[in-house]
This record gives sequence, structure tokens and C-alpha cells, in this order.
Amino acid sequence: MRALIQRVSQASVTVDGKVTGEVGHGLLILVCAMQGDGEKQSEWLARKAVNLRIFRDDEGRMNRSLLDVGGAALVVSQFTLAAETKGNRPGFSTAAAPDEGKRLYEHFSAQVAGHGVTVANGIFGADMQVALVNDGPITIWLDTEAK
Repeated sequence: MRALIQRVSQASVTVDGKVTGEVGHGLLILVCAMQGDGEKQSEWLARKAVNLRIFRDDEGRMNRSLLDVGGAALVVSQFTLAAETKGNRPGFSTAAAPDEGKRLYEHFSAQVAGHGVTVANGIFGADMQVALVNDGPITIWLDTEAK
């Protein structure tokens, strides 16, 4: 699985003019299941995301995790993280099939919530508008294949 994680002061996702999820201080997590991924990858990625020490401590150093600061997570599915960009038109053949992608996306969200994090979500497969204020900016790429 792949995730693009952004530390945010606020983030929201809107579908058809209606906000479906929003958070204040915390993380925006764009996530994509790849072919061959399963619960093991989803669980590792969720654990890694909530424990990343990318929030400031009292001395201004990135030394606290989402769990440490009591932040929330906005989790949004984004199959385009699987993009293959050899040519000018991206290919997405390495992304998990939609049914499996949805299952693993939902599993990932549940795993993040299982760590005690408040989770808001987008709608899998929908045309979404994501708004955020990236705090830092801090943006981290995670890939279970690179662990």
C-alpha cells in the first residue's frame, strides 16, 4: 500500500457540494492499495502513519506522533498514487482492483481508528475535492514495499 501523508492544521473533503469529512490539527492521509496488498500491509501502514514523529515538541522539533498530540486523520482513497509515468499518460494497472481497493481502504481507516484516532473519510471512488492547509509544510511518502 502507498500513502501520502500531510501534516495539516485543517483539511476537508467535499463530494457533490457536501462536506463528507473534515479534521482540524492532524493528518491528511491519501491512500492507495496496490495489487497483492492485504490486511498485513494495511495494518503496517496504519501503525506507521499514526506513530510518525512529525509534530513539534515543546522545543519545536519534530518529535511527536499523531497519537502524542491527540490529532485526527482525514483518510481519502487515491488510486492515482499507483501511477506509472513512463510516458505522458499515467497508467494505473498496478493499483488493486476497485473492490479490493475499497476493502483495504476501509480496513486501513478502521486500523487508524483502532489506535484511538478520530478518523474522517472521503467516499471511495467518488469525484472528491480535497482542501487542506499543510502545516510546515510536512509531506511524507510511505510505501509498504519500501519498509
